[in-house]
Amino acid sequence: MSGETSHQAHIGPYRLLSRLGGGTGDVHRAAGPDGRDVAIRLLPPGAAPDVARMREVLSPYVADVLDGEAAGPRPYVVFRFVPGRPLAETVAGQGRMSGDALRRMAFGLAKALAAIHLTGLAHGELGPGTVLVVDDAPVVVDFALTAGADAGDDVSAWAATVAFAATGRPDAPAEALPADLRPLVAAASHPDPAARPSAAELAEASSRLQLPAAAPAPRPAEAPAAPAAPAGPVAPGPAAERETAAHETAAHETAAHDMAVTLGWARLLAAMVVVAGVGVVIMLPIAGLVLTLVAVTLLRVAGTTARGWAWAFGRTLLTVPYAAVFTVAVPLGLAAASAVGGKLDSLTACAFGAGAGAAVLWTAPGVSAPRRQLERMFLPVARRPRAVAAAVVGLGVLCLLVGVGAMTLTPSFSPTYGLQRTLESSMDRLQHAVNRV
Repeated sequence: MSGETSHQAHIGPYRLLSRLGGGTGDVHRAAGPDGRDVAIRLLPPGAAPDVARMREVLSPYVADVLDGEAAGPRPYVVFRFVPGRPLAETVAGQGRMSGDALRRMAFGLAKALAAIHLTGLAHGELGPGTVLVVDDAPVVVDFALTAGADAGDDVSAWAATVAFAATGRPDAPAEALPADLRPLVAAASHPDPAARPSAAELAEASSRLQLPAAAPAPRPAEAPAAPAAPAGPVAPGPAAERETAAHETAAHETAAHDMAVTLGWARLLAAMVVVAGVGVVIMLPIAGLVLTLVAVTLLRVAGTTARGWAWAFGRTLLTVPYAAVFTVAVPLGLAAASAVGGKLDSLTACAFGAGAGAAVLWTAPGVSAPRRQLERMFLPVARRPRAVAAAVVGLGVLCLLVGVGAMTLTPSFSPTYGLQRTLESSMDRLQHAVNRV
C-alpha cells in the first residue's frame, strides 16, 4: 500500500487513515475502534513480533505498544501515535543539539533502551529515523521488530545516535563531540560488546552530564530529509508550532503519569502475591520454601532471554545462605524474647523463621529480579482499571485468608515429620535453657 490510504481500508479493527513512512514494513496512521489515534507498523510476511512482551515495555521515552498480530499473512504491531518529528528531520531543520537538549536526548535514549532491555527484548534498529523528538525529548518507536538483535548492539546504536544528534553527522569523529560526552560514546562504541556499559549505566551517567550550549551549526540550503518514522504533520506557522508543542508536551506528561500509575498498581499486585506466598510458607514451612525456591528460579528464567536455567539456578543458590541466616535467626530471637515473659510455641517460632527466609528470597536488598519480573507479569492487568480492581480484591481476600491461617493454624512440616519433631525438641530445650538463665 503506497501513497494515500483509502479511508475505508482496515487492518483488524483499525481504520487506516494515511501512510506515514517506511522502515521495517509500512507504517500507517490509523483510528482504533475506540477512536484512539494509533500508528500501525505492517511487517514483512514471516515476521513474528513478541507483542505480549512488547506491551510490557513502559517508559515515557518509548511509544506504547497497544496491540498487534504476530500470526497471519501480514503481521502488524500497533503503537501509540506520537506527534513528533524524527530526529533526522529535527537535526536537518534546526541544527545539531547541544547543552540541556543534548543531555536530555542522551538520557532519554538510554532510559528507553533500559526499559526495553528490562523485558528481555532489544530494539534492533535504533537510529535517527526511529527516534521522534517531542519537546526536545526522545520517544523511541519501532523496537523489537527485527530478529537477532541484542542489548550490546543497541548500546552501540545509542552512541551513534547521540553522536548524530550532537554533530549532525552519522560518522562524526570523537573530537567533534563535547568533552564530557566523549568517554560515554567511546565506551558504548567499544568493539567488544561485553565491555560496553548497560543501558541503565548509560542513563545514570547521562543524567550527570554537564554539556555546554553551543551555537547551531549552519543549516544547509537544502537538507535531504531522512526516511520518515511514525510522525505527526508539521505545522507551517509559529503559532501552530507553539500549539503543537503544547499538545506534544501534554501528551508526554500524560504518558509519564499513566506509566507511573500502571507501575504502581503492578508493584502492589506483586507485593500482595509475595505476602500471600510468605503466609503459605508459615503454614507449610518445608513445602512452602521449596515452592518459593522454584518460583523465584522460574521468574529469573522468564526475565532473561540469554542466560537461561544455569544462570537463574545459580543466582537462586547464592541467595539461599542469605535466607538461611534469617530462617535460623528469627526462631533464636523469639526464643531469647521468651525469657522476658510469655510462652513460645516452638513450631510456630520455626515457621516464622521459614517465613522470614522466604521473604528474603523475594525482597532482600540485592535480590530484586524475581519480584521485578512478577511486576512485569502484572503490567497487562495494571493497564486495565476493571482488571486491576478485580485483581486487587481477589489478592486482598487471599492475603486475608492466608494471614488468618498463618496466625491461627498449627504449622505443618509435612512431609518431613521427623524434622518437625527434631525442631520442636530442640526449640523446647533452647527455651528452657534461656528461661533458666
